[in-house]
Amino acid sequence: MTTKNISELIPVEVLQGDFDDVEVKGIYTSDLLSDVLAHGRDSSVLVTIQAHKNTVAVATVVDISLIILCNSRPVVDDMIEAAAQARIGVVRTALSQFEVSGRLWQALHSANSVRA
Repeated sequence: MTTKNISELIPVEVLQGDFDDVEVKGIYTSDLLSDVLAHGRDSSVLVTIQAHKNTVAVATVVDISLIILCNSRPVVDDMIEAAAQARIGVVRTALSQFEVSGRLWQALHSANSVRA
């Protein structure tokens, strides 16, 4: 599974689509950005409701390629601008963090068991 395949698994609105399509190594779900800094290092995707440019800054530090904003969160323009500069994808969905995390975990788990 790659970051651009995620739109096939969950309904998303692409807010910033100019990003590299990378293999999803992991998915991290958190709204506490200090938690993401401390524990999100082996993830490719961040599932959150934090819709501001600090989320992008944290994503760049821990090498996250795609941010999924849940619950149809409104997004400020400076977040999208920062994401575009950093080449981090930003998508939004009406689904909850629980639903998104579950669907992505299942897809990642299925993809990894096929390779084994």
